[in-house]
Amino acid sequence: MSQLLDEKTLDQVRKALTGLQEPVRILYFGAKADCEYCADTLNLLEGVVSTSDKLSLLVHDIDSDGDLARKYNVDKAPGLVIAAQDGDQTVDHGIRYAGIPAGYEFSALINDLILVSGRDSRLSDETRATLKNLHQPVRLQVFVTPTCPYCSKAVVLAHQMALESPLVQAEMVEATEFPELAERYEVGGVPHTTINEGAGVMVGAAPEAQLMAEIMRAISVPLSKN
Repeated sequence: MSQLLDEKTLDQVRKALTGLQEPVRILYFGAKADCEYCADTLNLLEGVVSTSDKLSLLVHDIDSDGDLARKYNVDKAPGLVIAAQDGDQTVDHGIRYAGIPAGYEFSALINDLILVSGRDSRLSDETRATLKNLHQPVRLQVFVTPTCPYCSKAVVLAHQMALESPLVQAEMVEATEFPELAERYEVGGVPHTTINEGAGVMVGAAPEAQLMAEIMRAISVPLSKN
């Protein structure tokens, strides 16, 4: 039994993940020092992965496996990559977590596993068309806290956009674990989504169309009319 997830919670996770379609691979990057939540994050992931044979977990150290961490643009520990698995290949869809996905963010993690397993972002046709017309990279960082009931919605939406477009990378950032980064982007309330290092900002759990509009404004590309 997982130390963090009791049997009742594991049963709920097992039921939620019953319909997983294609394999999903979680890449975990921890650190041996100065990482208060690394052990708990790994423990939580081990519990989740134990609930489905469609899930696998690869454990890495952000320092000793530095080249791999840089490949996936992981620069914080604990750091997670939620990727598709195609045979022996890891297919990166730009879905990241910086910090433990605990509290309300645990539901975001479960939602992400379902989305990646289905290989479908479930976004609207309009948003899909706009993302298809992107011509430059977009980096979304969604600052959250575990006690924020609206944050998981913002995280999942950002991750849906990353799943839909190879030019989008979206990272949940647990603000209390990385306070210096939160201070740099003047995070006063959560969820707080930073677009391309501050070129755009969305505060609150915005609707899909509103976030898409702010992304396009931030990169100065006209909205798709398709």
